[in-house]
Amino acid sequence: MPKRKAAIAVGGVAALGAAALLLPNANASQDKASGAAGTARTLKAADASDLAAQLQKALGDALAGSYYDSAKRQLVVNVVSGDKNVIVQAEKAGAAVRQVGNSTARLRSAARTLKARATVPGTAWAVDPRTNKVVVTADSTVTGAKWDRVRSTVRGLGSDMATLKRSAGAFKTFVSGGDAIFSQVPGGNVRCSLGFNVTASDGSPAFLTAGHCGVAAKQWSDSQNGQPIATVDQATFPGQGDFSLVKYDDPSTQAPSEVNAGNGQTVQINQAVDATVGQTVFRMGSTTGLHDGQVTGLDATVNFQSETDPNGVDTVTGLIQTDVCAEAGDSGGSLFTQDGGAVGLTSGGSGDCTSGGETFFQPVTAALQATGATLGAGAGAGAGGQAGAGDQSGAGAGDQSGAGAGDQSGAGARDQSGAGAGDQSGAGDGSGAGDQAGGDQIGGGADPSATAGGEQSGAGNRSGAGTGHRPGAGAGSSSLTGTR
Repeated sequence: MPKRKAAIAVGGVAALGAAALLLPNANASQDKASGAAGTARTLKAADASDLAAQLQKALGDALAGSYYDSAKRQLVVNVVSGDKNVIVQAEKAGAAVRQVGNSTARLRSAARTLKARATVPGTAWAVDPRTNKVVVTADSTVTGAKWDRVRSTVRGLGSDMATLKRSAGAFKTFVSGGDAIFSQVPGGNVRCSLGFNVTASDGSPAFLTAGHCGVAAKQWSDSQNGQPIATVDQATFPGQGDFSLVKYDDPSTQAPSEVNAGNGQTVQINQAVDATVGQTVFRMGSTTGLHDGQVTGLDATVNFQSETDPNGVDTVTGLIQTDVCAEAGDSGGSLFTQDGGAVGLTSGGSGDCTSGGETFFQPVTAALQATGATLGAGAGAGAGGQAGAGDQSGAGAGDQSGAGAGDQSGAGARDQSGAGAGDQSGAGDGSGAGDQAGGDQIGGGADPSATAGGEQSGAGNRSGAGTGHRPGAGAGSSSLTGTR
């Protein structure tokens, strides 16, 4: 794409319900701050995210998680019963306080137990702040002795600490993609998607996409059989994240900071923001178009089946979990908020956009911090240093901006029915928030038919095979979506 817009547009057929929710009155909601100290304030989702970051920085592990109550438009923070000093500080800052039984330390200990005893392909876990438990999800491939092992581990933690649920389909990375990018490798073509245009630390134009795309191939084109127009500079997968920084070969490439939301509409990306459990987010992809849903977990751990080692597992930590649907071809694509916050890059998941499922995303703030890149032409956001437009009187100086797609609570047609399964916590330390309670229920969500081949296991810069990416799914210019 020499000298033409390297837009983050995620083209394809936009879901009309999600588009109706996203585009009109993007900035219509207003804060209504309450004047009395100790009274929970009414907040937009972005401002709730910023307040959560401030409180986390000020109070640390004295908090046992937080989430956004979209119905009441309040930030709810969990505090272990009896810690009156923390309760007072949280209430003064404007949060609603809920007293719970499990501390952050206890929840992290449970996650470490899961990592040691239940790390099998097809499992995931995260802390659910709404239930104050670790939610473990097992996909349809976890059967027999593996299922018994996972179930036994969860039961050993106790029903007050952990819950287990099933997810139909299989956890996999979704290669193919948004604003489609292509690479030719031995054995076939790799197809992923652009996520967000950025400026690399040396000032050159670049974009972010999924790490599993970057380890599959080094050079990328904007057409299936075209000449390469960008080269991978950094790639991380598996391990602590799933992100790649890819630099455009032509230093004069225009790389605007925007996402194509379909139907000729674009969303300007203003900053990178951190996700908050309960906030509404949007994903765009060339395979499935525009879809919306909610963040259900943070700092999630996902154990993907390795595609290069039948007995191996590709474990990725630090991901965002959502109930936004995705399918093969959506990898690397954009997760963003209604008001222009860059939230994540599509990593993988299970299910589809008919039956629903759960999808995991690499946080953009972490990818920017690791690569040293900034959004757009460099005026955008660094990693987690942006503040939301909030007016909250915070405790501590928050360093993450509120992400938040306004404060809508599921209005508009959410094109996916899946209830974000399996909140995974980060490698034994997830404080993140899952959204599901309930034990041992069977999740919905059909297995995506396209299996996006070419997922290599092992860390580092594997140049692996990456076959089986569906060519040309979806329409034209979806942005950074590619899930391999």
